Amino acid sequence: MQRRRADVGPHRPVFKTQHPCHVALTFPARNRRVAGKTKEQPLANTPPFAGFEWMIAWRYLRARRAEGGVSVMTWISLVGITLAVFALIATLSVRAGFRAEFVDTILGANAHVTVYSAARVDDAGVTQRGFADFDAVAARVREIPGVTRAAPIIKGQVMATANGVNLGVEVYGMRLEDVKTIPRVGIGADAYGDLGNYDHGIAIGSGIARELGLMVGDKLRLISPNGVKTAFGTSPRVNAYEVVYVFTAGRYDIDRTRIYMPLAEAQSYFNREGMADEIEVMLTDPEAADSYAPALMAAGGAGALLWTWRDSAGSFLRALSIEDNVMFIILSILVLIAAMNIISGLIMLVKNKGRDIGILRTMGLTEGSILRVFFICGASTGLIGTLCGVVLGCLFAIYIDPIFSFVNYVAGGGVWDPSIRGIYNLPAKLMPGDVFSAVALSLGLSFIVTLFPARRAARMNPVEALRYE
Repeated sequence: MQRRRADVGPHRPVFKTQHPCHVALTFPARNRRVAGKTKEQPLANTPPFAGFEWMIAWRYLRARRAEGGVSVMTWISLVGITLAVFALIATLSVRAGFRAEFVDTILGANAHVTVYSAARVDDAGVTQRGFADFDAVAARVREIPGVTRAAPIIKGQVMATANGVNLGVEVYGMRLEDVKTIPRVGIGADAYGDLGNYDHGIAIGSGIARELGLMVGDKLRLISPNGVKTAFGTSPRVNAYEVVYVFTAGRYDIDRTRIYMPLAEAQSYFNREGMADEIEVMLTDPEAADSYAPALMAAGGAGALLWTWRDSAGSFLRALSIEDNVMFIILSILVLIAAMNIISGLIMLVKNKGRDIGILRTMGLTEGSILRVFFICGASTGLIGTLCGVVLGCLFAIYIDPIFSFVNYVAGGGVWDPSIRGIYNLPAKLMPGDVFSAVALSLGLSFIVTLFPARRAARMNPVEALRYE
């Protein structure tokens, strides 16, 4: 049976029926008159991501539950992406804040570089260590560009006792003008008492004051095993000092163990008259401490050695860096799992919209248009979820203190132990690079996983899609 319907107009569809079950819908070419002749011209291609593609994608995203629960899967994918990005940004901000606070407390209460002398044997056969011309060495160090402070110090470990409680502490012998310039100890630090009376007493950490029950004006006894040398041996030295200043450096181990004493008194107390053990150096750029090494060693003289803040805390910082990388990888897997929900939703959408795809193809939509429609469906879910996750993550980092206080209150206190973590609270620092990494990872995975079901929809055969309709 052959039947053909004549064209009614230049833009009217032509129905060609070869078999009762096979119907094809075609559009004739657009005609254009050139120099009195009629010339066939194919339909112009629509630009990518045209308005009708966004309209179709939006209608599919709002599919009713009766159409297969596609909207439910869309919401599940959206919530999953949001929570994954939120967790990634929150974790990275806490890790960045913890590292920044840890480094700041190190640099704020400790020397960036310590210049010390190698051990040597004097004419009497006694091993000596330190600088006899410490003022001259400190003056040479201060002349180095980039050095902000150079202070001679005496260091020693003793036992502190008060109110029947004993505690091992570390004594730093230092001049008043040098103590004032220590960022987390001197002027402007979190402290109480009168630092102006430092030459007539000692400055102690808040942890020592808490452990021994001391206040400003109380007496603290210091016991050194290397005391007075007599004919019968060395007897311990016991001196009592008035507490004139109590500081909080922000690190548990510093506040619980450190005492500052006038340099002249420390020299007498530790039998180091006319000597200084080390030269503490502060720099304008602590991160570049290694670049100052040649100049500092030259200023220190023969036998001078260096110990930087990276040497003392380098292993911990490396552990933090490794932990940061591992946490990023683990949370990236979480983002990938959340993005896989987009595939599930799109596969259901493609399956439910097979008839629509066949009709759209027969109406003239290209494979590229079909692919872009379903790509918009998946990419929109990833984009909206990423934006929501970024907002939640940034709010968490900004309001970390009240959030942590609420968690601590609900848990009954004791959530954060400074004796284990070294610092007193949970910090967070929002870094643009961390936010960009989270956004790039989420959008990249969302766009990539969307291509597979979208490509499947684009390559669907319209005849097979409409066979049983």
